[in-house]
Amino acid sequence: MTITDLLMVYFLAINLLDFVLCGADKRRARRGKWRIRERTLLGLAALGGSVGLLAGMRMFHHKTLKPYGAPAILVVQLGLAVFVLSRL
Repeated sequence: MTITDLLMVYFLAINLLDFVLCGADKRRARRGKWRIRERTLLGLAALGGSVGLLAGMRMFHHKTLKPYGAPAILVVQLGLAVFVLSRL
């Protein structure tokens, strides 16, 4: 496996995890149960799961009243990716 393959698997896994946790948190909110901390969801987004979190927010209509964190993280990540790729 190349480093590119490993990175692809990592980003796929972290985005899927953030997406699933967003859905689980929405389900728990509806049932009045223990919730997943917002900092956990945003922390995973900062580690590369921002697309998964945004997709989860959109699909589950979750945390849409304060959507500033996830899009901001995605913009920073995209800017960083463009910077790194332009240096190669």
